[in-house]
Amino acid sequence: MLTDTYGRVATDLRVSLTDRCNLRCTYCMPAEGLAWLPKPELLTDDEIVRLVHVAVAHLGVRDVRFTGGEPLLRPGLAGIVARCAALAPRPRLSLTTNGIGLARTAAALRAAGLDRVNVSLDTLRPDVFATLTRRKRHQDVLDGLAAAHAAGLTPVKVNAVLMRGHNDDEAPELLAWALEHGYELRFIEQMPLDAQHGWQRDGMITAEEILAGLSTRFALTPEPDDARGSAPAERWLVDGGPARVGVIASVTRPFCSACDRTRLTADGQIRTCLFAREESDLRGALRAGATDEELAGLWRTAMRGKKAGSGLDAPSFLQPARPMSAIGG
Repeated sequence: MLTDTYGRVATDLRVSLTDRCNLRCTYCMPAEGLAWLPKPELLTDDEIVRLVHVAVAHLGVRDVRFTGGEPLLRPGLAGIVARCAALAPRPRLSLTTNGIGLARTAAALRAAGLDRVNVSLDTLRPDVFATLTRRKRHQDVLDGLAAAHAAGLTPVKVNAVLMRGHNDDEAPELLAWALEHGYELRFIEQMPLDAQHGWQRDGMITAEEILAGLSTRFALTPEPDDARGSAPAERWLVDGGPARVGVIASVTRPFCSACDRTRLTADGQIRTCLFAREESDLRGALRAGATDEELAGLWRTAMRGKKAGSGLDAPSFLQPARPMSAIGG
């Protein structure tokens, strides 16, 4: 198993398939984009499937989520999903996407074995979407969400980041829309993972502000703590339930003590935390001929170096060199 020195067991693997993205969200990257990883540095399809096999068969991982950048840009995505769905024991498979392209791929991904999706959508207003993402693709995301729901990739979860001065008034509107369509909405505090390193704590919309906005229209009842487990989102029943809304408060209410995640970047590096500044190379060992057990041993060693927390509240906190698009969510 993947156990760290604080007794946490990592059973959830996030696999970044690419660092590329077809949006340019202001809180993630500059308008001109980034210097993408050269193709030879990316893990091949075979290498991804082998490392997922090592995680599932040797290390006790039960949940695998494919991320990016934007994972729908990865050629052969459906094949990767199908091969991972055929592993034993079979992991639960999910995907985090911006939703662009999901309308044409949702059915094929479901047929390949994908279980569900998380789709990022920060606003219901096309003009605000264009400002935040620098792209006019709002309707594509809405169509992708509908296609995912129709394909049975449920529960369809929608992730929203509120930005001061742009969409900070939309929380109640977003929740009403999600309830109407049967989506599970989760708000995420903006995190210091932008490529520009322009994040400022006093500019962030906090969990308390989000909940205050929602409470102007809905009655929220917190779920019991034991219902949360290791999930990153705190959840509230909406108007008595059964509908729920979640808030991922990574900055103001960190949940590091219950973290069960490990991350594999698109170029084969193990990261034990989103905010880690250290990585452990599996790609080099893989390409040098390491056995599955040797790869598992390197992974276990990396996990033993996991810190107690993200360090966001420490005066010495330094933002990771890699932005979110290169880490994977």
